[in-house]
Parts: sequence; structure tokens; C-alpha cells
Amino acid sequence: MKVADLERAIRFYRDVLGFQVTQRYGPSAAFLSAGGYHHHIGLNTWESLGGQPPPPGTTGLYHAAILYPTRAELADALRRVLEAGIVLDGASDHGVSEALYLRDPDDNGVELYWDRPAAQWPRTPDGQLAMFTRRLDIEGLLHETDSARGSSLDPGTLDL
Repeated sequence: MKVADLERAIRFYRDVLGFQVTQRYGPSAAFLSAGGYHHHIGLNTWESLGGQPPPPGTTGLYHAAILYPTRAELADALRRVLEAGIVLDGASDHGVSEALYLRDPDDNGVELYWDRPAAQWPRTPDGQLAMFTRRLDIEGLLHETDSARGSSLDPGTLDL
């Protein structure tokens, strides 16, 4: 990902979202991962140091989606997001998952979510998937934070 300020981006992805820095590439790039994998996210300022986000109405990535392995770990991420003063763009229950939507420091869209077990996914009478979008119970999710403290991401369940 092209970022304007590498240290600011590292603080967001490491301190707020819970990734670990696995390698620095001089002062202009860093690789971050979950659970010791070599990297899930690469950040660099090679073409973007001090740059601005693209203006609305231009093409680009809508958002990166980060899958947390459990509801408790998503709740812990939500707690860190709120403690960092980051405002959510949205929060939805999709039946198959619960999702939080926000912006990173470079105005990139980020979705944080966890998937319910497939056996719990809503289905039509003929067995087709019946996803929906409803308001997420943020308070209910925050009640999970006590059990989430101290957990870490599992690289096998990360989806970027």
C-alpha cells in the first residue's frame, strides 16, 4: 500500500489493528503480519511520501478486508479503534459475518470482520445463501472485549 507517512501507517496497522512488524526496508517500507507469517501487509512511501489520497470519483481499491478469527478478537480490535479516536464509517451484520468499516490514516477503506460458522449462515428455503445488511449491535460486540484481551491474529485465518 502506498502511504504518505510510514511511521503513522505502522502505528495504525500495528497498534490499532494488531499486526506485527516483521521487517523494515530502510526508512521507506515495512512489512507487517499476523502470527509470524512473513507479511500480510506491505507499506511503502516510494511514490507517495507526503502525498495526498486520490480525490473522490477516481478508481482504486474500495477497501481491504481483514478477517479476525473470532468475534472476541474483532471486539478487541473495535476497542483499540475506539480508544485511538478513530470514527467508524459503518458497522453491519451481514448474517454470515459482522463487519466494521473505517478509514486508515491515508484514507484507505478498511473492513474488519469475523465470519460466523457456515452452519449459522442465513439461507433461503431452497438452501441458497441469504446475506443481508443490518445494523451491528456495537454494544453487544464490545461485551466480548474482556475475553479478547491478550489474543493475537492467526495468519491462517487472515483474508486481505
